[in-house]
Amino acid sequence: MSDPLSCPGFFENPYDFYDELRAAAPVRHMAAGSGGGPSYLVTGYAEAKAAFAHAGLSKDTARFFAGRTSNRDLHPAVARTMLATDPPEHTRLRRLVTKAFTTGAVNRLRPYIQQTADHLVDGLPDDGEADLVTALAVPLPLTVICELLGVPEADRGQVRAWSNELFSAGQPHRIDAASHAVAGYMTDLIKARRRVQDGSFLDELIAARDEGEQLSEDELVSLVVLLLVAGHETTTNFIGNAVLALLRHPALLDRVRGGPDHIGTVLDELLRYDSPVGIATFRYSTRAITLGETEIPAGVPVLISPGAANRDPARYPDPGRLDPGRDSAGHLAFGHGIHRCPGAPLALAETEIALRALLTRHPGLRLAVAPEELRWRRTRLMRGLEALPVRTRQTPVGTR
Repeated sequence: MSDPLSCPGFFENPYDFYDELRAAAPVRHMAAGSGGGPSYLVTGYAEAKAAFAHAGLSKDTARFFAGRTSNRDLHPAVARTMLATDPPEHTRLRRLVTKAFTTGAVNRLRPYIQQTADHLVDGLPDDGEADLVTALAVPLPLTVICELLGVPEADRGQVRAWSNELFSAGQPHRIDAASHAVAGYMTDLIKARRRVQDGSFLDELIAARDEGEQLSEDELVSLVVLLLVAGHETTTNFIGNAVLALLRHPALLDRVRGGPDHIGTVLDELLRYDSPVGIATFRYSTRAITLGETEIPAGVPVLISPGAANRDPARYPDPGRLDPGRDSAGHLAFGHGIHRCPGAPLALAETEIALRALLTRHPGLRLAVAPEELRWRRTRLMRGLEALPVRTRQTPVGTR
């Protein structure tokens, strides 16, 4: 089987591809394609969950690529983030990051998230068309993470542009250039914050470097780049996918409209149904391992697909049906094990607040184009919309 990127229609609907692959084998050897050399793709739920926690799979990309010839020019701050490390290095770095995303820390942020969401939603026309990606899904999490890291408001549009470039599937030169741009920017911001602090979480990370010596300067830059990019990308896709799913399921939309305070109860099912992460970040086998019934040799990449695993009928019956009544708590949209996304509590809070504000303020929201006209981002890692054209009206459709 070739790389998914080479399959027509993959970005628009990856689930048919995943279903076909899983039916043949939940762990499948993939021939070399546009993504590079041969690898294994995990599409089964049980196998994916096991792979996320498997001691024989490493995320240490520097070790994997050591001595290999490459024409890539990724900045080290992007090439070797916390996501590309194993314990004990990963444990040390993660401990510094998670304090910003505890339940208590996120609860303290909720008033600011609410204020930001209300401002963005109030900016939508009362009766007209808008793109919810650019009007809400991007600026809400971007504003919050930039506020957390002390990124000036005037720079946030450029930060988003660089972040978007980092996920340009099949465009390595664009990815490499963006990596240097965003790393250079954050290096300069760290220098500025050493002179004048503003009380942001970035100040705490700088103190961990300068006072506690808990991380190196390169690690400091890498951490803030990761927080900046990962801190909004997943949530942007989550918000867009969730709104689209609700708009395409009128009965559920009516139910949520009638009780917006219960939006939190459907978030897990929305994540399961259309995961904002299609294929998780790089792993490779450090020794020969077995996943499911598939033997994987040492030294090959193993790609885990949360999007596919969350649609495995062996775990979720009738997985293509959006069912708010099912138990979706075990979904793998945020990963599993020691590498589970530390920002998950923030992503859930931002999406819950965004959906509640949107559906309360604009109860007549509906798609402005046919679903097949929607454009999806050309990235294998993320599953998200380039744009989500909607039409707003004060009165819900069918009530007049």
